[in-house]
Amino acid sequence: MSWTKWLPLRFILRRAARSQGFLDPIELMARLRSFAQPSEVGEPVELLRAGVVFHARGLINSKVIQHNLDWVWPYWIERQFDPHDPAFIPRAFSVSHINLTHRNWTAIGYPDAEALPLVDPRGLLTPDYDGPSLDAWVLLDSDGRALLPSRAAACEQHQTLAPEPAIHTRTYQDGLSLHSTSRVVLDASGQPVCELDLEAASTTPAWLVVSLRPYNPEGISFVHELTLSDDRRRWNVDGEREIEFSAPAERHHVSDYRAGDVYIHLQDQDDQPGGRCELGMLTAAALFPIGQADTTRLQVRIPLKQDRPLLRNAWPALHEQTCRLDCPEPRYQFLYDAAVASLLLHSPDDVYPGPYTYKRFWFRDAAFIIHALLCLGLNERAERALERFPPRQTARGYFRSQEGEWDANGEVLWILRRFEQLTGRRLGTHWHNPIARGARWITRKRLPATPASPHAGLLPAGFSAEHLGPNDYYYWDDFWGVAGLRAAGELLAVAEPEAARTSAADAEDFSAAIDRSLAGCAERLGRPAMPASPYRRLDAGAIGSLAVGYPLQQCAADDPRLLDCVEFLLANCFVNGAFFQDMIHSGLNAYLTLHVAQILLRAGDPRYLELMDTVAELASPTGQWPEAIHPRTGGGCMGDGHHVWASAEWVLMLRNVFVREEDDRLILASGVPERWLEQDQPIRFGPSPTRFGRVSVQLTPQPGGDVQLDWQADWHAAALVIEARLPGFAPVEVNDTTRSFILSKPA
Repeated sequence: MSWTKWLPLRFILRRAARSQGFLDPIELMARLRSFAQPSEVGEPVELLRAGVVFHARGLINSKVIQHNLDWVWPYWIERQFDPHDPAFIPRAFSVSHINLTHRNWTAIGYPDAEALPLVDPRGLLTPDYDGPSLDAWVLLDSDGRALLPSRAAACEQHQTLAPEPAIHTRTYQDGLSLHSTSRVVLDASGQPVCELDLEAASTTPAWLVVSLRPYNPEGISFVHELTLSDDRRRWNVDGEREIEFSAPAERHHVSDYRAGDVYIHLQDQDDQPGGRCELGMLTAAALFPIGQADTTRLQVRIPLKQDRPLLRNAWPALHEQTCRLDCPEPRYQFLYDAAVASLLLHSPDDVYPGPYTYKRFWFRDAAFIIHALLCLGLNERAERALERFPPRQTARGYFRSQEGEWDANGEVLWILRRFEQLTGRRLGTHWHNPIARGARWITRKRLPATPASPHAGLLPAGFSAEHLGPNDYYYWDDFWGVAGLRAAGELLAVAEPEAARTSAADAEDFSAAIDRSLAGCAERLGRPAMPASPYRRLDAGAIGSLAVGYPLQQCAADDPRLLDCVEFLLANCFVNGAFFQDMIHSGLNAYLTLHVAQILLRAGDPRYLELMDTVAELASPTGQWPEAIHPRTGGGCMGDGHHVWASAEWVLMLRNVFVREEDDRLILASGVPERWLEQDQPIRFGPSPTRFGRVSVQLTPQPGGDVQLDWQADWHAAALVIEARLPGFAPVEVNDTTRSFILSKPA
């Protein structure tokens, strides 16, 4: 029972609010809930808690930033608060000031390390989760002019991935240049260390400035106290964070909030060895001389906290296990490799959909990310993450990452089945009970089949994926529920045959209820396209209903309901060639665009490649996608600035371009772009796990326009049907004994 239904409390709240001239909170909440379908969970408390923290920072931002625009702020603030910039946002009625136009950052780290330092688009380094940052500037000695990356007009940034991921940022203007490189390495003792390598040059005498900043890509992050060591090579921040310099600081300045940004005081003659700010807005600057026409090099090292030992040379060891892509298009190659690195960094035990805003656990994101790990052949990492699932299951069988999301159980059971399929081995017996209880929860959670209604037999109204809209009877939840029951039937077939038969029968009954509901929608809408719920018109939330085709493959590739849904979305919900989710996200979505591309690829529709190309163009220079992208600025406008679900979808898209399963057959090369064949070097992908076994594919263009396709496999079971469907070439069906053949264009 809701706490607001307790009669004395309702009276007290109403009386207190009205006596102070406020709206009645009980009536307001009732009004808000009336716009959604009745549900046992209004909104997950976890999201409410996260939202309160998020906007609490936004309130602090509103009290600090707009009154101190002479400070040097991070890139997003410099853009968003500049009235001449396309990213400018008026803020008169914005109670909290948050990053809405440039939510872009890239995580660096080391495999299995919990720390994931962030680098923003101008090189601002945030070593600790939600902590303060380090920035570097160049200051002219003669007149105080400075090169400030967050304000500079010219900037180049890119990521290199070997020997470890590193972010390189170069800014320059008026004869000044600054090149920063951020990475995480292991020190001699095996502990992770964040390194910031700086190279600064000037045509006249100048200073390289390393500044401690009380903010990060979300806004204010407090710093109260700082001291410089006696040898002037080390900062101690708030008594707990050590920051080391490779050379002693020649000059040093500190400033508190009342005195303003330390940037204002860089020309002061006095040197301060440390300082304190009661408000938590301490700024500090260590200065190192740059000789005329010389390059000054400095390394800043920040030891990171780590409890368990890490594997030395982990990067090459993991890449040795990973499915590889070799293609002639540099952008696609880089984005694939960067996506693999993202997946490795964000799977230390649990899997995280982001290093900052989303550095927490959801079953929904985990299913897609673990699927990508499995398709890369990273079975141990995937299994380790799966073993974290059972402790999150309630006594009644609900796999709970947050309350009110009824898709979770289906996603868990589906990914467990995919684990068995892709690895070729059975799960341990300790999984039998969680699987059986998880399946029973789905069946018990379904609504009664009578009385007849559009939602009869479906799962209850819930919050589901937040981008679908207010609480409703979402088909997304239902399709996952059916997938989970079918998966449980297969997972339990040997150990608990009776439970397996029950799950399989429940799945068919559930599927029939969905079909009845969708038939009613088709009659109501006058077309077969699937809306988000039985009570919705066609809108952007219909993207969730595509789950029946991808990734679940619960319908034929040419199912009219599926393809008509895609046509509606393409015609009404795409902006600049990408899916625009105008609910909650209010931006272009890379991973949801790829969901549409997967449907088109499966249907043999060549438009899949247009969507892939658009997603490739939307990626940042460092090879990442924010969860939602501003259609005008190209910057992130919602969610994590480094969205790992998007990285997972890029890996899964490239995998299905080369190797995908369809019923009882394996489809090879059905999405390889024809433009990749306009050269003479082999194109390779593999070894890629499939439910039939591990497969490697190689395409070699031949003189005259033909293509030689070679493949190798290590099957789990008996032979199967194999088809090559290279776009623009005649399809070929072969058996297991033919490992090399020529593809030709139709006559």
